[in-house]
Amino acid sequence: MSIPFYDLKQVNARYADELKAAAARVIDSGWYVLGEEVAAFEREFAAYCGARHAIGVGNGLDALALILRAYRELGMLKDGDEVLVPANTFIATFLAVSQSGLVPVPVEPDPASFNLDPARTEAAIGPRTRAIVAVHLYGQLADMASLSALARQHGLLLIEDAAQAHGAVQDGRKAGTLGDAAAFSFFPTKNLGALGDGGAVTTADDALARQVTALRNYGSETKYQHRFQGVNSRLDELQAALLRVKLAHLDEEIARRRAVARRYRQEIGHPAIGLPAVPREEGHVWHLFVVRCARRDDLQRHLQAGGIHTQVHYPVPTHRQPAYAALQELSLPLTERLHAEVLSLPLSPALDDTAVGQVIAACQAFGADA
Repeated sequence: MSIPFYDLKQVNARYADELKAAAARVIDSGWYVLGEEVAAFEREFAAYCGARHAIGVGNGLDALALILRAYRELGMLKDGDEVLVPANTFIATFLAVSQSGLVPVPVEPDPASFNLDPARTEAAIGPRTRAIVAVHLYGQLADMASLSALARQHGLLLIEDAAQAHGAVQDGRKAGTLGDAAAFSFFPTKNLGALGDGGAVTTADDALARQVTALRNYGSETKYQHRFQGVNSRLDELQAALLRVKLAHLDEEIARRRAVARRYRQEIGHPAIGLPAVPREEGHVWHLFVVRCARRDDLQRHLQAGGIHTQVHYPVPTHRQPAYAALQELSLPLTERLHAEVLSLPLSPALDDTAVGQVIAACQAFGADA
């Protein structure tokens, strides 16, 4: 049996009737941008996260960039300010910082969780540091208690890149409420995925929420009156309606992801395959199940031969990308080693027990065909 890495058609088929009804509702309404569906989703997503505000935007990159832009408009950031970011993250985290006229400063991760290491983060703080972006990589929350204390101590903004962590909980609080503001992505493969692009900003800060709301809509709070040089980055009515359907099922999908991950962690016992460290299960929503293997490419070929599709998140670290040539001289050995060793196994709320068992058996058999 061939096992896809992530079968979007299968994931969404379970809610097909609800999704079609939501789409029909939008089509019949005759209102397609910034209407009742967006307003309703913003209320529902804010309530789900436990946040005061949620603002729907075009995508996850825009969500993070708009937070930084809003802080600039509020006078809390300016050109050339430095923002500490994880060295091992998707390039979007860096891009949001750069596009806002700020300077991304990569920080090596904690070797167990692959998230920001608070000790290394503190060591990286310099005279121009003004903010920290904590990425909840693969769906596991960063050590927000330590990072929050660090941010308060040094007077820094703390922003969550929660693009992979919808529903993750730390000390009774969900992702999106653990920093000054948070950016979410609703890309189709995310735990809460639209059927196209989408994103959101959450915050308890009224001034920031007003600023982001204006910036996403051409810098306008009143039609044809533009206080700021904004952008066009609005979550559309159709995606909002579809996300409302998906949000109602998010917790049950997280439960299934955790069940699959639990089996992987209990039953994959190959000495060459390093399993993810998870100090607290509620802090991980398993957007990805990422293992480490010094012979990663061999492992991937072995699994592919058995019909099991995997992916590498991410094969080339951002500081080695041509887009960030100025950072290529940095010495980030742990980040580079991770990018050479990580492999994401199939994990989906639609993955059945038979397929999970096949993945486990194939991992256990690695090397036997050498």
